[in-house]
Amino acid sequence: MSTAQRIDVHHHVVPPVYREALQRVGSDAAGGRHLPDWSPQASLDLMDRNGISTAILSVTTPGVEPWPGQEGRDLARALNEHCAELVRDHPGRFGFWATLTLPDVDGALVEAEHALDELGADGVVLLANSGGTYLGDEAFEPLLAELGRRGAVVFVHPSALPADPVPGIPPFAADFLLDTTRAAAKLAASGTLHRHPDLKVILSHAGGFLPYAVERIAACLEMAGSERSTADLIADLRRCYFDTALSASPYALPGLTAFADPERILFGSDFPYAPADIATTMTERLDASPVIDHAAVDRENAARLLPRHS
Repeated sequence: MSTAQRIDVHHHVVPPVYREALQRVGSDAAGGRHLPDWSPQASLDLMDRNGISTAILSVTTPGVEPWPGQEGRDLARALNEHCAELVRDHPGRFGFWATLTLPDVDGALVEAEHALDELGADGVVLLANSGGTYLGDEAFEPLLAELGRRGAVVFVHPSALPADPVPGIPPFAADFLLDTTRAAAKLAASGTLHRHPDLKVILSHAGGFLPYAVERIAACLEMAGSERSTADLIADLRRCYFDTALSASPYALPGLTAFADPERILFGSDFPYAPADIATTMTERLDASPVIDHAAVDRENAARLLPRHS
């Protein structure tokens, strides 16, 4: 195990109020992955086992999307208040990405202000697509513009694709990676990353397929009429951050490190949706990798991004 005290930017929380809300609407799975057992102590145990000093907590897909209107706004508020309480109860061990209400943009703006200004959230978590609308769509521009104005951190987590899954292949197995890749491409193609240079975007799971396919994606966007060149689009995408959750393999890491700015690779565990044994195995593989700057990935990069955890 690395001797560094890691900062884990991809670490999920399943508060009782959220579990109960999902069960009421018959949605007890995230992209086909059933809700895992979770408690603050389970997170702390996993953290201690893997040299994680601080975990930035977030609610995963479907967020509050199943509850439109005021019900979704109320649930987002309850989730953020719960996470803020965990941060207070465990000083130095937790931070959190605030849950917002997309595709309800007005509600998201209200909740972002409350969470960032009143609750001390470290940033926000947004799904790659909300109701089939991807980040970078003009419908979401008011929110992204405000987050960019603030220089906020946006943790982008995948969701189910707006399409039927392939029979026998749960969305979290492969579709999640494409969902992240789609969102990244849309953020670049729409000019969102270029218009809002202070926006700090973290792409989950090593960016999905982005590092492997970025040259093709950018070139095809230029061929399709993008006002920005292939080189410009790649430069925009290299400003993103990438976490290592479920991506510490000898196949994925060389591609990630070949593309990503080495100061923008962050440690992620994906606990508890990645069970403790799997999260630990992935951490051990990360520790064994010869292509990673371990001190930077484990802590230094995240400490610069999130200075209150430095």
